[in-house]
Amino acid sequence: MLDPLTLFSTNAEIMDTDGLKGLNLLMGFTGYADAGQVTTQISEELLNHLDHELIATFDADQLIDYRSRRPHITFIEDHFAEYQPPRLELYRLHDSLQQPFLLLTGFEPDFQWERFASAVIALVRRLDVNLVTWVHSMPMPVPHTRPLGVTAHGNQPNLIEGITAWKPTAELSAAIGHLLELRLAESDIPVVGYVVHVPHYLAEATYPQAAAGALEYLGAAAGLMLPADRLRDEGRSVERQIADQVAGSSEVQNVVANLEKRYDEYAQGMERRSLLTKDNDELPGAEELGAAVEAYLATQVWPSGGSGTNDGTADGEYGGEYGGEAEEHDDGPREDGS
Repeated sequence: MLDPLTLFSTNAEIMDTDGLKGLNLLMGFTGYADAGQVTTQISEELLNHLDHELIATFDADQLIDYRSRRPHITFIEDHFAEYQPPRLELYRLHDSLQQPFLLLTGFEPDFQWERFASAVIALVRRLDVNLVTWVHSMPMPVPHTRPLGVTAHGNQPNLIEGITAWKPTAELSAAIGHLLELRLAESDIPVVGYVVHVPHYLAEATYPQAAAGALEYLGAAAGLMLPADRLRDEGRSVERQIADQVAGSSEVQNVVANLEKRYDEYAQGMERRSLLTKDNDELPGAEELGAAVEAYLATQVWPSGGSGTNDGTADGEYGGEYGGEAEEHDDGPREDGS
């Protein structure tokens, strides 16, 4: 393996100052199942509304496949300008109470995962990070009319117990966040991750409710006051748009009602189970349940400029990964973690 320390450059002026030591680190990477654009929204919200300083920059040329994820560039009349290079960076931010914390955000590396993980661990040790917490989102066959569900995992029982009752054993396609959590835990570094469940028929839309909920979990775990109010306000506007669009189709209403029934049955049942578990085909697949929704919402324009389509993987590739129940958290996790 090439030297992990040569994979990034640092801001020498503040890198080894006392103000960077002992902070909590938040992580989020785009490029893997970012249902509802949760990770993208969180990064933009934090960097656009909180004071921040660049601490370290990773070498994108060594980590990304440009032909699979082409950067954007602007053409102005007769010339090119405003090239937008891919970024993977570490920042120091201050929350609403001026508490400092670290944020590692940007694209998920295509190459050199083990070297990247070693580089992150080296930074974590150099900065004496107190806790690493990360978030991503997955499409799930759940209704948008119920509280968002979250699956928690990591090596900090006090931050994950009581959130997810169903604990499966499964083999799944890995993301860089998964590998980082594994390597951090192997290095005895405190780490916890949260997966937000996004209604699969809204996975391709910008879904502010999910981003706001993710911020609440990150903030609760790291003891930070993170800005979620604007996302919640925007989420209420999106909810009204979705309600109007659903009201325009009796077929969609029936599908949503079916999802609500399944959600309520499994959330309130004596045995807490995954909404994705099938017993004798009792639960239809997400593709079957969402067919009418997709057909209708695919024609709608969403706030992100995209559509309400999904990739049909909610009960396939991703269905076996996170089968946590949908917990009723209207305003993020409670103090007791339930």
